[in-house]
Amino acid sequence: MTEPLPSWRAGAIRKAIIGFVEAVTTKGAHFVPPAERVAVFDNDGTLWCEQPVQPQVAFCQARLKQLVRTNPGLADRAPYKAFLDHDLAALKALGKRGVFEVAFAVHAGMTVETFIRSARDWLAEARHPRFDRAYTDLVYQPQLELLDYLRAHDFQIWIVSGGGADFIRAFAEARYGVPPERVIGSAVRTQVLDSNGHLDLFKLPHLETFDDREAKTENIGLHIGRRPILAFGNSDGDLSMMRYTLSGPGKRLALLLHHDDADREVAYDRDFILSPLSEALDHADGFGLKRVSMSRDWASVFPAVCEAQPVRRVRRRGF
Repeated sequence: MTEPLPSWRAGAIRKAIIGFVEAVTTKGAHFVPPAERVAVFDNDGTLWCEQPVQPQVAFCQARLKQLVRTNPGLADRAPYKAFLDHDLAALKALGKRGVFEVAFAVHAGMTVETFIRSARDWLAEARHPRFDRAYTDLVYQPQLELLDYLRAHDFQIWIVSGGGADFIRAFAEARYGVPPERVIGSAVRTQVLDSNGHLDLFKLPHLETFDDREAKTENIGLHIGRRPILAFGNSDGDLSMMRYTLSGPGKRLALLLHHDDADREVAYDRDFILSPLSEALDHADGFGLKRVSMSRDWASVFPAVCEAQPVRRVRRRGF
């Protein structure tokens, strides 16, 4: 039989994952019925690269450039100016919620279907400013293997992200095998309108839910209705859902990805602009989180299409 998780190096973390899955799927003291095998994953920085900013922020920048063509005055108005000028310091001052509020607002007035088509079109053409790859190429190979491994053992995979749910739904099924109905994310209010007997959902410029920190846990309860038995995140924004996962009875697993590989991806923790990692990293042991080191625990970072050719570090005009 093929060894599971080939891109995970032999060690304590790989052993813990395999041991956990075997324990909860084998009849015995730790057995969990398939219906209760819920696994939740953050997206940005957990399933794909989020440096220097989350891809949805770059998508917002592209949309703003379109809007400026018809409304040039936007270029000098805060907070839009920070996006257009690639001003990371100004974005950091806005905070994660403030940045995403702008990212959502610039797409107001679109139908949900139009937004998803727009996101897919952008993802097909856009390139990461440092790695010169499509953003959807920069998913993590070890995580793709873990998703497949869990599915093979009858786990339900859910994405629970601070990013926009509709943006993630534009690619999650094709790239991760996660269908739209299993994506929980931040969302704007929508309004259903009737146009000559045809109903559509239109996006409004008002944030309905910002799916970060405690809101992640609350939305898990609202949308899933079961406490997960496995959680995987990479920032303080994921800490609540990881602790919530571990707080239930029986055998459970929570994993915290630490980006400590400057050669193959990037190294960051506390100072990352939109995903601070301080409390989770400092208190991982006390909370019962298992720290996954990208440099130590992953034999490869990106899929073979990227690993086969050295990543060219380029600088494009953009985030």
